[in-house]
Amino acid sequence: MVVKTGSVRARGASILLEYPHGDNMNMDTDSAARRVLVVDDEEGIRFVLARGLERKGYTVDAAASLAEALELLNERAYFIMFLDIIIPDGSGFDLLETVKARPHPPAVVVMTAEATMKNAITAMQKGAFDYITKPFDFDVVDILVNRVLEYRKMSRELDRLKSGAAAPQSTDDLVGRSEPMQEVFKLIGRAANSGENILIMGPTGSGKELVARALHFSSSRANGPFITVNCAAIPNDLLESELFGHVKGAFTGAVEDRKGKFLAADGGTILLDEVGDMPLSLQAKMLRVLQDKEFYPVGSARAVRGDARVLASTNRDLEKDAATGKFREDLYHRLNVISVRLPPLRERKADIPLLVEHFLSKIARTLNERPKTVGPGVMEALTAYDWPGNVRELENTIRRAVIMSPGGAVTLSDLPAEFGGRAGAVDPQSELAALVRRMASQAPEGEMYGRVVGAVEKALLEHALNLTGGVQLRAAKILGVNRNTMAKKMGDYGIDRPGEQ
Repeated sequence: MVVKTGSVRARGASILLEYPHGDNMNMDTDSAARRVLVVDDEEGIRFVLARGLERKGYTVDAAASLAEALELLNERAYFIMFLDIIIPDGSGFDLLETVKARPHPPAVVVMTAEATMKNAITAMQKGAFDYITKPFDFDVVDILVNRVLEYRKMSRELDRLKSGAAAPQSTDDLVGRSEPMQEVFKLIGRAANSGENILIMGPTGSGKELVARALHFSSSRANGPFITVNCAAIPNDLLESELFGHVKGAFTGAVEDRKGKFLAADGGTILLDEVGDMPLSLQAKMLRVLQDKEFYPVGSARAVRGDARVLASTNRDLEKDAATGKFREDLYHRLNVISVRLPPLRERKADIPLLVEHFLSKIARTLNERPKTVGPGVMEALTAYDWPGNVRELENTIRRAVIMSPGGAVTLSDLPAEFGGRAGAVDPQSELAALVRRMASQAPEGEMYGRVVGAVEKALLEHALNLTGGVQLRAAKILGVNRNTMAKKMGDYGIDRPGEQ
């Protein structure tokens, strides 16, 4: 998204980014980690930054004065703040000094009306890291924000290594007892220490990054860094620099040498997330990295060697893309030495109860309260849903339900409308009774019982089979019938039998 509004042009501002260091990195709460403060007396700048950042999933507060900003800073924690220098009630530099003096301050983006040497030097002396001039491409701002988050993560990892603490368990959210997930876990166990490139495939929200983390933290590289690069979120003309770094003067705005993510991942693992969106021109260079373990920073004629294990993830059919020329076939085969396929949540519904309990406990730890329980009908409603957004959608739904729930249990009325929530929530027993009456009224005389009971029984059998991924023996156990009865009923109702399971 390119931001070129009249109001932003009028200020001719520059953005100076201050990266946090040391104790300033300690911002682990969910709210602070996604909350941004914008301080500027010009409404246009506040609007542009707030709109762009909110679209990226951040929560944005805005202040038109230093006094308003101080009030917000006293009330909430932020991981980054955009701050203008010239404010009607004082200097942005004064607020920067005040913020820096606090424990665990946010990173500060200083916006200056004039990109003068004096302003740049003053900002650098007060801790600024870099600057860009307006009008600006908002994707560049997004990358800078992501770098702040990455620097925080890397700093915490460095602190952990210095302290000699054990490597954190980063696979907690990878949950499942279903057969498809058990196969994924087995593959992780076999492949973690192989050192080979691994391609992780699965729909959006299915947990591809969690698999990558499990592979890293289960390997001999667990004490090394784990770096993620989202190839779909970074503009094509900036992705090469993000991966391989650049030298001073390589392009406009390259005011100093900068290392890329491959060097940051040296001795550890790098995940190329959504690698299918990498431009073809960069794919050729990536092939060289995988073959020779070396690369050229943008603007440099000198090769740099690095030792980072490469994992890649995608929600696309790369084999098909390679066949049609949308993805380099040689790079596909180089990445796909070992492949992990994550099933969509609708294909492993037996894991939903376990995932729900896991998320309830996780959210309770975040809120520092006891986990909530699940009320009548909730698990059935969650299991009946097909989850197009997969595990990520399930977690968001549970988080929302916990927030909406006034008591100690999540009820149907706390769920969104598509689950029978507040918008038109109904009692399951009443709904079933109404459905039975409608079906009975349409049945011929003498066939009412057989028609209604048969329809309910067929739906119940299909539901049990969906829960178990088609495993008949487990479905029979869930229903409380023997396997022969299950097989006979499936034949009676014409339910597909994929094979003896």
